[in-house]
Amino acid sequence: MNLSIVHGDLLDQDVDVIVNAWNRNIIPWWLLLPQGVSGAIKKRGGYAPFRELAKLGPIPLGHAVITSAGKLPHKAIIHVAGINLLWRSSERAIRDSVRHALALATEHHFQSIALPLIGAGTGGSKQQQVLAIMQDELGKLHFDGDVRVVCYR
Repeated sequence: MNLSIVHGDLLDQDVDVIVNAWNRNIIPWWLLLPQGVSGAIKKRGGYAPFRELAKLGPIPLGHAVITSAGKLPHKAIIHVAGINLLWRSSERAIRDSVRHALALATEHHFQSIALPLIGAGTGGSKQQQVLAIMQDELGKLHFDGDVRVVCYR
């Protein structure tokens, strides 16, 4: 795995697949106000990925599902359920989300993936804390390709 930490916009990363830190898919996407990564995806990529996501049903906390990338230049979007029903993240949810996202990327033979700071922002966790957890978890995993953790600026 070639791991890098970058500052910028997740949607501008030249990678095969991006990760969207999503809720558990219990509340319909059309009832949610666009925020963070999801809001940026809806604005630039359209609603198609979220319509696909709605058809997949509830996502267990820390798990991941895959959809098309809509109008974005990526091959797909991996959506992780990184926050609980109270809109809060936890170390376990972050670690599980990272692990399941990389497993899906491997399963679909993607060579590069970009992840946001899962659980920072809407999830209520501090960026540095989330980054440390993600780096630690990524250090335990195997992925044949490039992994970018994107700190939003």
